[in-house]
Amino acid sequence: MARSRRRNKRRPMAEINVVPYIDVMLVLLVIFMITAPMLTQGVDVELPNANAAPIQETENDVMIASVDSSGKFYLDVGGKQESITLGQLQDRVRKVLSQNPKMAVLVRGDKSVPYGDVIGLMVTLQGAGVPNVGLVTEPDNK
Repeated sequence: MARSRRRNKRRPMAEINVVPYIDVMLVLLVIFMITAPMLTQGVDVELPNANAAPIQETENDVMIASVDSSGKFYLDVGGKQESITLGQLQDRVRKVLSQNPKMAVLVRGDKSVPYGDVIGLMVTLQGAGVPNVGLVTEPDNK
């Protein structure tokens, strides 16, 4: 009987301790929860609310032209955003569309910007050869 006790004490434990893995997972979860809101890109624009259906995801890239509350224009192509004048915007959009004619073009206009500025941006985009322009809004939470 003394011999069987020795064998039990020397037997290796075959269980995996998952507690450290859970701790690491929870720390990563907290880090991602904190950093996710900071990943929002683009110009700080207070979009108007509208009760509209969201645009379906497409395989093509999206080009976003924005007007902020001070009336400055921005162009975001492939995650690269820059401040730009209307003349430069028209040339840049024309070049991008010559390489990818199916690229979707969206306009983000701050709700405090005069209506004429947004229309001027849309006319500039039409002059660059954009057949359809989408308007970005916030969902209406009523």
